[in-house]
Amino acid sequence: MPGGVLGFGMAEPQEGPRTRPATSTSAQWRPGSWRDRPAQQLPIWPDANAAMAASSVLAGLPPLVFAGEARSLTEALGTVAAGHSFVLQAGDCAESFAEQGADSIRDKLKVILQMAVVLTYASGVPVVKIGRIAGQYAKPRSSPVERIGNVEMPAFRGHIVNDDAPVPAARVPDPTRMITAYHHAASSLNLLRAFTKGGFADLSQVHAWNQEFVATSAEGRRYEAIAEEIDRALRFMRACGVDLSAKAPIQQVDFYTSHEALLLDYEEALTRRDSLTGDWYDCSAHMLWIGERTRDLEGAHVEFLSGVHNPIGVKLGPTATAEEVLELCERLNPARIPGRLTLVCRMGVSKVTTLLPPIIRAVTDAGHPVVWQCDPMHGNTFTSEGGRKTRHFDDVLGEIRGFFAVHRAEGSWPGGVHVELTGDDVTECLGGVEDILEEQLPLRYTTTCDPRLNARQAIDLAFRVGELLRA
Repeated sequence: MPGGVLGFGMAEPQEGPRTRPATSTSAQWRPGSWRDRPAQQLPIWPDANAAMAASSVLAGLPPLVFAGEARSLTEALGTVAAGHSFVLQAGDCAESFAEQGADSIRDKLKVILQMAVVLTYASGVPVVKIGRIAGQYAKPRSSPVERIGNVEMPAFRGHIVNDDAPVPAARVPDPTRMITAYHHAASSLNLLRAFTKGGFADLSQVHAWNQEFVATSAEGRRYEAIAEEIDRALRFMRACGVDLSAKAPIQQVDFYTSHEALLLDYEEALTRRDSLTGDWYDCSAHMLWIGERTRDLEGAHVEFLSGVHNPIGVKLGPTATAEEVLELCERLNPARIPGRLTLVCRMGVSKVTTLLPPIIRAVTDAGHPVVWQCDPMHGNTFTSEGGRKTRHFDDVLGEIRGFFAVHRAEGSWPGGVHVELTGDDVTECLGGVEDILEEQLPLRYTTTCDPRLNARQAIDLAFRVGELLRA
């Protein structure tokens, strides 16, 4: 996490939803102006008064992150947009209230740090590290209902809205879960700050974890040359007198949080005006993004994120056109601030090389300083013969390869990857270093929503992306 509070603008608590005038984007924008727009993917609270009460409680709680931290991330992403850095955004598909223990958070962070070391060495540029963590509690769904056995019930929308237990009573939206989500996020953030500033991110230790991965599998051994090169680099640094101990500043990494800004009641209640700049910031996370299902230009989600000053992302699926993307760029980043806007492409392995080029050309020709990022997960999901949603490692890697090939051809910078992973030894995605087969999916299939790469698959992917960066 970015270091302490000193030097950052403390964002003021709101008096309540929709109470302050906006000054940062337009006279019409306010934290609650999204309520005047058509909204997709939002729950219908059975008790409107209970929802208002929960929002009021959240509005009175301290911010989870600070405006200055969000500005620091915008600056870091600005270097990505300029082609001088690479961004790794990774974490859970949908965080579970039941998996918020220290071990789970530590193992997730461990995998992300391992991936970042490989990518940093391979690319020769800094890697901006962003977790899908401490807030990824809501999920969009393709249908408002689902059938379990012979019973139709409301769809599970993430633990911030309802429970995943397969009974109708558990699926009733409960606004008090927003308060529970806040406290889970606060606990996760505290632990992440301790880990990233307290020696857990020791460069030598993280490299040792990667060496263990290389040594314990036949597939991993193909990366021995890269591992040895990192070894030599560390030895050279020590010989030059660089302090690589856990107490050295070099071991304290910046780690940022992000989630999809889906549940707008929650996001509005945690929006604060920065006391230094007067600008509005969504203090639920450093970075927020708009999903493929909610990027309607006239919709509530675009309206809300157009007014906060956090760095933001937009998911672009195969239906996105160059014209739509240009309109989104103008609406979400009219001042053309480098690092403000990340375009997250999730086209699918079979479509990325044909659908992405005209979008890149249009955005580049219009002069928008965006970060180009590849989400190789969501466009490659399918249902196995056993009825479980899954993804194949080869498709995930294939979309990343296509993404890199397009940017190479267009002369633009493939700025990063955005993946769903866990530190647990799950069997949710097929293939990879251990070649998980379809009949193995039920062994350890624990996700609450979409399938995730396990730790070894994620590290394998980092080495392969590293090879693309080296090329």
